[in-house]
Amino acid sequence: MWDYTDKVKEHFLNPKNVGKIEDADGVGEVGSLACGDALRLFIKVEDGRIVDARFQTFGCGSAIASSSALTEMVKGKTLDEALQITNKDIADYLGGLPKEKMHCSVMGREALEAAINNYRGIETPDQPLEGEVVCECFGVTDVQIRRAIEENDLKSVEDVTHYTKAGGGCERCLPDIEKILAEVRGAMETRAEREPPGPPARLTNLQRIQKVQQVIDEEIRPSLQADGGDLELVDVDGTKVYVSLRGTCSNCPSSQITLKSGVEARLREVVDPDIQVLEA
Repeated sequence: MWDYTDKVKEHFLNPKNVGKIEDADGVGEVGSLACGDALRLFIKVEDGRIVDARFQTFGCGSAIASSSALTEMVKGKTLDEALQITNKDIADYLGGLPKEKMHCSVMGREALEAAINNYRGIETPDQPLEGEVVCECFGVTDVQIRRAIEENDLKSVEDVTHYTKAGGGCERCLPDIEKILAEVRGAMETRAEREPPGPPARLTNLQRIQKVQQVIDEEIRPSLQADGGDLELVDVDGTKVYVSLRGTCSNCPSSQITLKSGVEARLREVVDPDIQVLEA
């Protein structure tokens, strides 16, 4: 039995934004009932921003939770901002998904892309699948497999199955998947050797919030509590982190020094060099 987070359970048992938008500006549909998972995503766009999103899905609890989470994540975002959402972002929003269910988050990301492309007039319902079908059981193409490997740094055929469902049926396509995996991994390794190391990848806002909370809970608060003080994370707005000092820290004349030389310095070191800590 898979171990689901409380947030996955919340979005499965009480999903948000279920249903359809009758006058939707964009509709994206992925999967099929024959394959066991299907998702239809509706978006409403005003002034270049997604103001509403709803979904209809047929699938497991992870598919429902991923779809529900996605509709919450895209509201208020511009179309280009929404397109930056990855399947990993969806899984992170839910506190993680079992690796066997990662394909549900991939399906959500693909439905979002399809809905935005539909709004922009890029796709037509009769457009053929991109690439050659590798997995006949689930209709997965070589292009989808290659993309999943690169975006999620997949390292085994089992990983590919978890993220795309390819190979999860009759298994006749496993040799082809293994060949594609070897080709893509080889190209990725060659590219990494040729390219000089660049700056670390920028964190998404969700990743930044999670990392800030982790550092505060595991490093900063225990140190302050040992001296009778404490610190509470109030809000994170981009690179601005708002905190509130508690206990002896709140009355300490050197509280600003504590915030800047202690809290801010540590968060800049391990989270983001542009972080600015402010007292709420």
